Amino acid sequence: MMTLLAADTEPLTHASSSQLALAACLGIAAIILLITWAKIHPFLSLMLGSAVLALSAGIPLAKTFTSFSTGLGSTVGSVGVLIALGAMIGALLVSSGGADQIVDTFLDRTTVGKLPWVMAALAFIIGIPLFFEVGLVLLIPVVMLVARRSKIPVILLGIPALAGLSALHGLVPPHPGPLIAIDALKANLGLTLGFGLLVAIPTVVISGPVAAKMMVKWVPIQAPDTFDTETPIARELRPSFFVALSVILMPVVLMLANTVAETAGVDGKSALGTAFGFFGSPLVALLITALYAMVMLGLRSGKNLKEVSDVVGGSFAPIAGILLIVGAGGGFKQTLVDSGVAKVIGAWIEGAPLSPLVAGWLVAVAVRLATGSATVSTITTAGIMAPVAAAGMSDTHIALLVLAIGAGSVFLSHVNDAGFWLVKEYFGMTVGQTFKTWSLMETILSVVGLLSVLLLSLVV
Repeated sequence: MMTLLAADTEPLTHASSSQLALAACLGIAAIILLITWAKIHPFLSLMLGSAVLALSAGIPLAKTFTSFSTGLGSTVGSVGVLIALGAMIGALLVSSGGADQIVDTFLDRTTVGKLPWVMAALAFIIGIPLFFEVGLVLLIPVVMLVARRSKIPVILLGIPALAGLSALHGLVPPHPGPLIAIDALKANLGLTLGFGLLVAIPTVVISGPVAAKMMVKWVPIQAPDTFDTETPIARELRPSFFVALSVILMPVVLMLANTVAETAGVDGKSALGTAFGFFGSPLVALLITALYAMVMLGLRSGKNLKEVSDVVGGSFAPIAGILLIVGAGGGFKQTLVDSGVAKVIGAWIEGAPLSPLVAGWLVAVAVRLATGSATVSTITTAGIMAPVAAAGMSDTHIALLVLAIGAGSVFLSHVNDAGFWLVKEYFGMTVGQTFKTWSLMETILSVVGLLSVLLLSLVV
């Protein structure tokens, strides 16, 4: 398992607990103000916020960015590689028509009444390897076309699709938020992945198809006639449904198999245990899947090696900003740890009459509402909660803490979230209609996600 936070390093300052708490508040406030008021990019905001935190905590001026640089490097060196591999797999699915094939296969075998459930299932499956924005761009044209063809309000199909994509984005690796939280809290990736999929199912059902029936009464709009859709890749040029699905499920199966082997008591030093451990590690699982996708979705679809390499290379530019934000978040977290702030806050949370799962959710909600970024929310909260996780929580409950933070990170998307405006424009809604649909769906998703985590914590 990857690690980001150094084990009990000597703090760079010996400031009092009250000064460290004030430093944390000033650092987080600086990040929030820089992102929301000054409109500065989250990368620079996190970097400057780390400096405010370090200086306020009494760290010497010459060492202001020492912890930040260390955290940034270790984060990009671990989590960043996984994000890049995930982007490669997603690009190959889209460029080959594999994602189209999965969508059309589901739509060909359903009735109008079941379409909201099919959209939720499609988003759930496609959302495993694809980033939220990519999945949105892929599914929205399908939602619009099916809504027009079936003559049903677009919200009835759009909300289930958005719920599936958003839930997977916040709860399930290899998405950036869950990965960085797993890394920071030293959670078991396979366990978190398994629990994340379990939590995501009821969360998507309630916030998607069920909630859509209520929302469509308030916003009964039809799909915009002017919506421009791209011509999908011809069916005869696409990979088969099973090939496309195998690419999506391969890393999930490999990582879960390793967790099952560990749970079953397979000796990690035996040949079988070593094999499960190697192929089930996130880096190897995604690397194998990426190579498999290059062959099955690239070379076997008629592309030559140069064309496949171009697709892979083209997947890196869109994630550059994500990698910088995630890396800067790792730097901010390391500053929290090295200054001693994280231990102080963690001790307060641990001593409070509040479940760590609820505490993690509340902190994530607060940062999400202030910054509008699910990734920044997860990064900041994971750094604050890391000492709590290290203070004796079991592996299962650390995994559930990751999910509670992920659920809190998607709470109430509003005007400071780029996703709010993206959905508004795609669906042709007013600001008020977007609040009644997208924002409400995100809130329901967050609350149901937390409740599902809490229920799961009672039985594991």
